Amino acid sequence: MYVYDQYDQKIVDERVAQFRDQTARYLAGQIADAEFLPLRLQNGLYEQRQAPMLRIAVPYGLMNSRQLRKLAEISRVYDKGYAHISTRQNVQLNWPVLAEVPDILAELASVQMHAIQTSGNCIRNTTTDQFAGVACDELEDPRPYCEIIRQWSTLHPEFAFLPRKFKIAVCGSTEDRAAIHHHDIGLELLANTQGEIGLKVLVGGGLGRTPAIGSVICEWLDKKHMLTYLEAILRVYNQHGRRDNKYKARIKILVKAMGVEAFTKAVEQEWMALKDGPTTLTDEELARARSFFDAPVYDTVDAAEASSVLQAALDGDPIFANWVKRNTRSHRVPGYRIVTISLKSTGYAPGDVTAEQLELLAELSDEYSFGEIRSTHQQNLVLGDVQVSQLNALWQRLQAAGLATPNIGYLTDMICCPGGDYCALANAKSLPVAEAIQARFDDLDYVYDLGPLELNISGCMNACGHHHIGHIGILGVDKKGEEYYQVCLGGSQAKDASIGKILGPSFKQQDMPDVVDKILSTYVTLRQEEESFLDTYRRVGIDPFKERVYAPAD
Repeated sequence: MYVYDQYDQKIVDERVAQFRDQTARYLAGQIADAEFLPLRLQNGLYEQRQAPMLRIAVPYGLMNSRQLRKLAEISRVYDKGYAHISTRQNVQLNWPVLAEVPDILAELASVQMHAIQTSGNCIRNTTTDQFAGVACDELEDPRPYCEIIRQWSTLHPEFAFLPRKFKIAVCGSTEDRAAIHHHDIGLELLANTQGEIGLKVLVGGGLGRTPAIGSVICEWLDKKHMLTYLEAILRVYNQHGRRDNKYKARIKILVKAMGVEAFTKAVEQEWMALKDGPTTLTDEELARARSFFDAPVYDTVDAAEASSVLQAALDGDPIFANWVKRNTRSHRVPGYRIVTISLKSTGYAPGDVTAEQLELLAELSDEYSFGEIRSTHQQNLVLGDVQVSQLNALWQRLQAAGLATPNIGYLTDMICCPGGDYCALANAKSLPVAEAIQARFDDLDYVYDLGPLELNISGCMNACGHHHIGHIGILGVDKKGEEYYQVCLGGSQAKDASIGKILGPSFKQQDMPDVVDKILSTYVTLRQEEESFLDTYRRVGIDPFKERVYAPAD
């Protein structure tokens, strides 16, 4: 992973000192609320219902064990003993005291972490595949490209005050696990007919009030031009994006208003002045970025023998076998597997992790996965490099800590924003709905029979829970001061991207488990052999689901 040099550390340390002074002056009444607003946002600090919320940057979701231990310490000393994994692979603290935030930032700086550009109208954390570098379907590791974008965009003066927040995602694999079609810019690594690796560029995706799927504006871009082309896109957006209405300020609105063809032409025109300029990536720069992500020194493992030993363990313990089947996947190196750690156990808020669990995970990452751990936009954690022979020992320790729920990719592995329990923007609570659905569908055999299924919950139209792209999406809405929930069906974050369609009128909170039950029973009735929920929905349409859900009670 990337390691700070002296310049990185100096920048972060100076930013901490700067914000410490700003906070002291604000608390002393020397800075007005309106003046302090952009200052705190630039340091990842939001005003929420109960307390400030601090969003900590986790570039492309990669952390080391030292950072995990520091997060555990911070959450215990400055918060309520837990942290939250966000859908941008970042970490959030929900209960810090404003006067202590500079101390938190100083603690973070000591382990090469910060909160810069995790909020505000700037380029946010660049996200990617949680299995980057170890996935079997990977064409090229996307993390070096994410790191280049991070270094280029951090504190870039031209893009510090964009019309609205800006999100970039990079995909380097056959399967899209970064949701590139739903970002302001999505980059896909792919090969041309000569076998050279380049980038497909998508622009104008996003969720929120007006969800949109990104449009391809460049089918194949030589990777050396990545930054100059990104800069051209950002310049067009900075010049022409709306600033009079924040609800119409995202780049997706500009792309739609201009039309894809006109927008592409404007970008190409801007790019001509930047192409082959000083931000053109050289082979040396690309090699430098790749050097941060060199593969660890893997043990030479007899794959056949390792497989035989694992199979014996699987045969001897069906509970362990079920966890391996659901929560691990193939690794590009023989004798290793990728392990996803579920943060979705029933009764706990999706994505929450305690200080004790963070400390355990730091220990486990050191022991089993070269001291690294990854966060996912599904609000889980990943150990990327676990030897097959160590899976059983790892599982036992995870199970004892409540971290071995075997549900990855299934109904109860839901994405859920903090909602009205915390967020000042939310129209309704999300966490009680998630908990009620988890409790209702606690029969894992039934959940497995449904097959892979994505259920996403947002507390407001900002869509932090990605409800638009869940196979089943739930949105909290306000109806004359009461909390209701709107349901949409048929969303997809994959390369066959789609936006969910609203089922119909909204429902009360207590009705949501029954509504989901009716949707699922309709799917079970209508599905054909081996057909997924999304496949069935796309084949039969929304009407059968609507008829069943809104049918009069017997």
